[in-house]
Amino acid sequence: MADVVQYRLERMVNELDDFERRGLFTRREIAEIVKQRRKYEYRLKRPSPLKQDYLAYIEYETQLDLLRRLRKKSVARELKAKGNMKMKQYHSDFAGVTRIVEIFRLAVTRFKGDIDLWFRYLEFCRLKRNGRMKKVLAQVIRFHPKVPGVWIYAAAWEFDHNLNVAAARALMQSGLRVCPTSEDLWVEYLRMELTYLNKLKARKVALGEDEGTLVRDNKLANEKEWREENKDLFMSLKDEEENNDGANVENEGLKIKVDLFRQQGLSVLETIYSAAVKALPSSFSLRKRLFEILEATDLAHSEEKREEMLNDMNRDFSTEPEYWDWLAKLEIVGPKSTQAMSEQKIVLSQVQKTIQVYEEALNIVPSAMMFNLYAKFLRGIIAPPEQENQNSLLPSQTVNYTSHLLMVYEKAETMGYITEDLACQHISFYLQLGQLDEARKLAEKLCSGKLSDSAQLWLLRVSIEIRCITKDSSSPSKADLQSIFELLTKVLPKVSISKAESLWLMVLKFFANQKRFFDKLVEISLASLARDGGSENGFSLSSAIVNFVLQKDGVQHAREMYKKFLALPHPGLAIYKNCIELESNLSSVGDKDGIVNARKLYESALATYSQNVSLWQDYYSMEAKMGTSETATAVHWRARKTLKDSTALIAPLNL
Repeated sequence: MADVVQYRLERMVNELDDFERRGLFTRREIAEIVKQRRKYEYRLKRPSPLKQDYLAYIEYETQLDLLRRLRKKSVARELKAKGNMKMKQYHSDFAGVTRIVEIFRLAVTRFKGDIDLWFRYLEFCRLKRNGRMKKVLAQVIRFHPKVPGVWIYAAAWEFDHNLNVAAARALMQSGLRVCPTSEDLWVEYLRMELTYLNKLKARKVALGEDEGTLVRDNKLANEKEWREENKDLFMSLKDEEENNDGANVENEGLKIKVDLFRQQGLSVLETIYSAAVKALPSSFSLRKRLFEILEATDLAHSEEKREEMLNDMNRDFSTEPEYWDWLAKLEIVGPKSTQAMSEQKIVLSQVQKTIQVYEEALNIVPSAMMFNLYAKFLRGIIAPPEQENQNSLLPSQTVNYTSHLLMVYEKAETMGYITEDLACQHISFYLQLGQLDEARKLAEKLCSGKLSDSAQLWLLRVSIEIRCITKDSSSPSKADLQSIFELLTKVLPKVSISKAESLWLMVLKFFANQKRFFDKLVEISLASLARDGGSENGFSLSSAIVNFVLQKDGVQHAREMYKKFLALPHPGLAIYKNCIELESNLSSVGDKDGIVNARKLYESALATYSQNVSLWQDYYSMEAKMGTSETATAVHWRARKTLKDSTALIAPLNL
C-alpha cells in the first residue's frame, strides 16, 4: 500500500514544482498539499474504502483547483501591470482536473450501482469540457440501461451540446426500446422533436423566409381573434389596396411554409402519442403531460387533435375521479374565450362550466373521492388562497357558491358517500360561517349514524358543545357538565387511545378542576389502558393524567396516580420514562425519596425492557450524577451482562 501511495505522490512532483516556480503556492503550502493528498490516498487504498472517502478527496481537489485559478489570475494581473506577456499554459493547469477525473473513475469502478455518483461524474465532465463525456456516457448506459434518466441526460447532451439531433434521436429511441414504460422518456422524446422543429422554424424566420414559431402565444391569439371580430373598425389604406394582390401571393407562400412545419409537428405528435398510449394504456398522468404539450404548441389541426385526445381519455378513464377533477379544472386554466368579455364575466363563466363537469362526474362516478374533490374546488372558489393571483368573485356570487357547497355535502350524505373527512369538512364549514347551532345539530346527527366510531368527529362535537355552554358563561352548570360527560362515556370506551389523543387532552383540560368528573375520566382511562396497553413512544395518556394531577394536587397525589397505571398489565415504556423524569427532577431539588423511587422505576422497567440500550444508558447517567461511582459501575456491569448486543453500550468513562 505504501509503495503505491508513494508512487502516486511522486507523479505529482512536476505539478508541485510548477506551483512553486510560478508563485502560485509557497513551499509551506505545497507541503500541506502533499500531506493532505497522502492522507486521502491512504484512505482510497484501504481494503474497503467508503464512497465518502472518494467524495472528500474530490471536494478537496476541487477547492484546491479553484484556489489555483484565483491565484493564477492574480499573478497574471501583476505581470500585466509590469508589462510582461500573458502567462502560458503549463502542466499544472490541467493536472487538477485530470486527477479529479481519475478519482471519479476509481469511485464509479468500485460503486458501479450508485447512479448518483455517475451523475456527479457526468456533470463534472460536462462543466469542465475535458473530452471524456462520450466515454463516460457509454459506460453509464452500459451499467444502467434501465434508468430512464440516463438516456434523457445522454440525449440532452447530444442535442444541446453537440447539436447532433440524429444521435439524440437514436439515444431516445434506444432508451424507449429498453424502458418502454417510462413516462419521462416518452414526454422528453416528444419535447425534443418539437423543439427541433421549432429551431428549424426559427432559423427560417431569421432568414426572412417564414413567420411565427410553434410555441403557442395566447395573448397574440386573442388579439388576432378580436381583430377579426372587429375588422369593421379598421380602415384600409390606399397603398394597401394597390399592393393587395402582391401581398396576397406572398402571404400564401408564407402560409404554405408555416403549414408545413405545423403539419410536420402534428405528425410527430400523433406518432409518439399513439406509441406512448400503446406502451402505457393505463397511465393517466402520461396522457395529461402529452395533452399539456399539445396545448402549449401551435400545430396544424391542433383543435381536432385536442378533441381526439380528450375523447380517448374519456373512453379510458371515465371511471376515475382523478380524470374528472382534471377535466373540470381544465375549464379554469383554459384559454379565455374573448377579449370583449370582462374579466369578472370570464371567471364566472369558467366556474360555471367547471361546476357542470363536476355535476356530470357525480352522475357517472359517484364516490366519496369525487365529492371530496368537488368540495375542495368550491372551497377554493369561496376562499381562494392569498398567494394565487386570480380575480375574486363578488360577495353575492360567493354566497351562491356557499349554498352550493352545503348542497354538495348534503348530497354526499344522502347518497351514502359521507366519510369522516367530508363530515368534518361539513361541520367545520358551518363553524367558519358562524352558524354554531347548525354545526351542533349536524354533529349530533352524524355522530349518531354510521360514523359513530369516528374520534375526529366526536372531537368536533365535544368542542362545539363546550363552545355552546361556555358562550354565555365561563362557569358551566352541573347539568351542562353532566351532558358533556355523558357524551364522552359513549365514545371514549369505544375508540382507541391513539386515535382519540386530541379528544383526551381537551376533556382532561376541561374537567381538570372538576374532581368528580376527573376521577371518572381516570377510571375510563384505566379501563382503556388495560384493554389497549400503554404507549411505548409518543403520546401517553397515563403520562398526561399524571402531569395534570401533579399540577393540580401535588407530588404525593401524582405518585399515587402513576402507581395505579404501573399496576396495569402492560403500562408501556412512555409512562416509565415520564415517571423517572419526574422523580429525577424532584431528587435534583432536594427530595430524598426521588432517587429511591427513580431506582425502583428503573428496576421495574428493566424487568420488562431488559434489552433496551437507551434505558440502561439513562440509568447509568442518573447513577453517575446522583449516585456513587460504585452504583454507576454496578449498573454498567449489569448492562453488559444482560444485553445480548452490548457493542452499542457507551463505556463508563465516555458516557
